[in-house]
Amino acid sequence: MRKYTAGLVTTLLAVSLACSRPAAQPVAKPPSAQPAAIVEVSGGKQISTIGTPLDQPLVVQVNNAQNAPVAGASVRFRSANGVVFQPASGVTGSDGQFTFAVTLGSLAGRYQIAASTTGAGGKTVEIRIAELALGFEENKGRQLSDLYCARCHDSESTAERVSNHDNLTAPPHAFDDGAFLNKISDADLLAIISHGGPALGKSAEMPPYEHTLNKSDIAALVAYIRAVADPPDQSREAVYAQR
Repeated sequence: MRKYTAGLVTTLLAVSLACSRPAAQPVAKPPSAQPAAIVEVSGGKQISTIGTPLDQPLVVQVNNAQNAPVAGASVRFRSANGVVFQPASGVTGSDGQFTFAVTLGSLAGRYQIAASTTGAGGKTVEIRIAELALGFEENKGRQLSDLYCARCHDSESTAERVSNHDNLTAPPHAFDDGAFLNKISDADLLAIISHGGPALGKSAEMPPYEHTLNKSDIAALVAYIRAVADPPDQSREAVYAQR
């Protein structure tokens, strides 16, 4: 009986030690080819609000010198403090692509998302992707734009809204048309929104909104227009990104 008990204890101890050993870690495989470039597939230039995830994930692709996708390439991300990546790093799939979600930081402004991989000689190969976080006033302006302005200023129709853009004699400028709108002062934007196109000698098809929106609402619209300008107005631009 004692021999049986001793043998059983010895067996249990061996099993216990085997179970307590850390599992062998898989060895990282080298990429299928030498990375030469990393490019954006989708997800750039999204508009979100501070501290919230972007609506769509970002997708990047690593290519070799012949622009063919590279599988198994490591991809890393960085941006301003407070930006969260999920996952924070990884390796490309068989199509050379990697998908990740981004939550922007707590400051309003434009963020640069840097995605990088390692190329020949250990050199960092990087792409920077621009994203925009709206503050409270700017987001209020976006909501007002969707309600009152987008039907004419946005040439694209959606399931919820049929665009009137192409039916107008003087097609309105999109709110992100920075090349045009950056040249107009805040005072003139306030005037044309409040009193309509004729206030600045423009088309009367642009109606006045002074009896529809209050001064705070109109100021929020101007803040939104400034925020989404592309190219951005350099005199007021804020970029929160690490070098």
